[in-house]
Amino acid sequence: MRIYYLALLGILFVGCKGDPKTESPADDTAESPMAMSSDTLIYPGEKHFASIRQITFGANNAEAYWSFDDSKVIFQSDSQAWGVECDQMFLMHVGETFADHKPPMLSTGMGRTTCGYFLPDNEHILYASTHLRDSACPDVPLRENGNYVWPVYDSFDIFVADLQGNITAQLTDEPGYDAEATVSPKGDKIVFTSDRSGDLELYTMNLDGSDVKQITDELGYDGGAFFSPDGTQIIFRSSRPKTEAEIAEYKGLLERGLVQPTQMELFICNADGSDLRQLTYLGNANWSPFFHPSGDKILFSSNFEAEGGFPFNLYMINTDGTGIERVTHGKTFDAFPVFSNDGKHLIFSSNRNNGGTRDTNLFIAEWQD
Repeated sequence: MRIYYLALLGILFVGCKGDPKTESPADDTAESPMAMSSDTLIYPGEKHFASIRQITFGANNAEAYWSFDDSKVIFQSDSQAWGVECDQMFLMHVGETFADHKPPMLSTGMGRTTCGYFLPDNEHILYASTHLRDSACPDVPLRENGNYVWPVYDSFDIFVADLQGNITAQLTDEPGYDAEATVSPKGDKIVFTSDRSGDLELYTMNLDGSDVKQITDELGYDGGAFFSPDGTQIIFRSSRPKTEAEIAEYKGLLERGLVQPTQMELFICNADGSDLRQLTYLGNANWSPFFHPSGDKILFSSNFEAEGGFPFNLYMINTDGTGIERVTHGKTFDAFPVFSNDGKHLIFSSNRNNGGTRDTNLFIAEWQD
């Protein structure tokens, strides 16, 4: 959903896969994945983490989102040990870890999925999947003319499923890419990314897929959108090609179902798309933004301080663009930060404690301001 490829590519800058055995950086520690204590999992300087717990222990795990009652989490994984070849949706009950057993899979096991998110009843999820086009995993191109790219599969549509994995509704059926859907904390609207207009723009719709409205219209890849805690604002990441060469490259790639995610900044707007403004001007790749429970700050992942593409760390910034603060202090990859609805915990993906491999795992931190 939102730049999941970044953890896998190891690109020279920078969620939604490459060959993690050869492309992405290894962890900056070489300890056994089970050896580190909770205290050791917190790196020096990570003052916002009172404690931390590792949830998964191998493969690539990301895009973890809480149920509205904070009792469950939906996440995507490509763990071959769990019987899948590419990203599928899995369910976690809070308190569980998966060092020695497999969580229940909620997607079909066919095609590739991305961007799972709970609906307000806590008994249904939505996610995007390519399974109607092909039951096999689609190819993942990683380079175009020597540059890193992401595929934007035109076979992605958005579905609703219950917690037994039964698809109960299909929310989109337009030609082209429909994915990256998240739900307002108010429980009334969905925001998602689509290329139905010819560009990758943000749209909102009701929970049943009705009343679709386009809310962005500037050239560039708008995606990874989330509502503010009160549902009045939306934060997202975007590329904004400006020069003739940048515009030609962007359009040429998009025609082939590709985007190049090396330069992205964060934008914020009202839930109807009004009052759009750029939040960051940091350079490199700034993405996976999520509102702090106060609604006044944004937590996001960035490599703006990196010279060679990595590390990606978590940062926090005020919604007026001031007061940037570094939150994590790893040497590889921290991303996809998502606060629980009660604001007490943060779930995120990280390369920490992966035994020197390139596995990306889920961690839950007890948050303190």
